[in-house]
Amino acid sequence: MPDIRLLSSSEARAICADLCEVLADCVNGGASVGFMQPYGPGDAAPYWQGVADSVETGATLLLVAAIEGKIVGTVQVGAAQMPNQPHRGDLKKLLVHRRARGRGLARLLMEAAEREAVRFGKTLLVLDTATGSDAEAIYPRLGWQRVGVIPDYAMWPEGGPCDTTIFYKRIAA
Repeated sequence: MPDIRLLSSSEARAICADLCEVLADCVNGGASVGFMQPYGPGDAAPYWQGVADSVETGATLLLVAAIEGKIVGTVQVGAAQMPNQPHRGDLKKLLVHRRARGRGLARLLMEAAEREAVRFGKTLLVLDTATGSDAEAIYPRLGWQRVGVIPDYAMWPEGGPCDTTIFYKRIAA
């Protein structure tokens, strides 16, 4: 059974190498999550250091999935919003290492992220994902509502334009 947990900033810093490996694997596997190929674990270190800093300020909730002590997945909730949006969170970077896929980790991470977001007073989550990606198919199965598609919003990590689909989910009354 995987261990899904919310991390403190010090815990995030302690497992930075594992987080870097997961991100690099996903980017090199074609995930459009903001980075371009080639992308190695060393390239990911500044990103995760920034996430740990954001966790420290309370702006980000960082969850991980571990199997036998090895981090194989992660997801974030952007919790800091503008004053007129205290109820909203941004779901970011649902990542599962390719060697750990097919075990329901995405679902477990999303369920945990939703529970933690509710604990932090969020009632609405939003996310964007690459249109046509494997990830896009996950969200409707988890109760997320598709809003629409923005053409050419980003790029695939190997290059070329990538449309983006926007989703939302109400998570608490």
